[in-house]
Amino acid sequence: MMNEHELSSYKRAGEIAVQIKKYAREIIKPGMNLFDIATAIDDKIAELGAEPAFPVNLSIDEIAAHYTPESHHEFVAKGLLKIDIGIAIDGFIADTAISFDLTRDNKHKDMIELNKRILENIEKIVRPKIKIREVGASAQKTKEEWNEIHKTNFEIIRNLSGHQIGQHRIHAGFTIPNIVNESDYEIDDTGIAIEPFVTTGVGEIYEGDGGGIYTISSTSRPRDRDARKVVEFIKENYKTRPFCKRWLEKAGFTKLNFIFASLVRQKIIYHYPLLIEKSKAPVSQFENTFVLTENKVFITTKEEG
Repeated sequence: MMNEHELSSYKRAGEIAVQIKKYAREIIKPGMNLFDIATAIDDKIAELGAEPAFPVNLSIDEIAAHYTPESHHEFVAKGLLKIDIGIAIDGFIADTAISFDLTRDNKHKDMIELNKRILENIEKIVRPKIKIREVGASAQKTKEEWNEIHKTNFEIIRNLSGHQIGQHRIHAGFTIPNIVNESDYEIDDTGIAIEPFVTTGVGEIYEGDGGGIYTISSTSRPRDRDARKVVEFIKENYKTRPFCKRWLEKAGFTKLNFIFASLVRQKIIYHYPLLIEKSKAPVSQFENTFVLTENKVFITTKEEG
């Protein structure tokens, strides 16, 4: 059973995540460098007394997830921008995402509105011991009703799901599909992230090249001394949580392109691939974290209003 410290840590992480979403809305403008956005968010998280649970994802258009900028990148905010934020307090995580339509004619507003509604309708039904299949059924029903009323053809990304959250683990166990499924598994006494993705495309993603987010994947010891120092720092500071090069650069490490490439080849670290919509159509995302106790549900990352 979840204790008071765990619950309070989940809640505090959620409160900070809400503040970061508000901050992101204040600073993000079309044409702003993505690296500048990421570092500003990193700094704000630290200012608020928390740690990032993973590098902030800043994924544009058909890239659904897993992109975080590096210092030499010159990509700018444009199109349909998803910002996926993770906050950790004593390892207990808040995972939340919002989408920005940065087009001149606001052409993605309907997709964003549908995506919000899917998540809002799920929020209305989540309760202790809810069955996984109920979440997907709600999401699919909302999408189908919207398409029928508005004569649209939006799709939910079928092969991206919500997930259980644990201490220091962003993906801790079971997954929560956003489509109709037959799982009678009852969700209870845990944290979960529910994150529907919506697209005008075919509704599937494929894995592309690495997007700048890494995780430790082996206990093997690197042969190179500099690489060993990097791995020791990662394990001490991020434990099992994902990380990125810009964090190591800020800590004073150099030659990171060479070191990371070597560690990936040795399978000591894993480079998360970009998740790209199969038909290259734009994708939106909204996500909240839910903490289910024995008799109550806390939506820790939900914004007021």
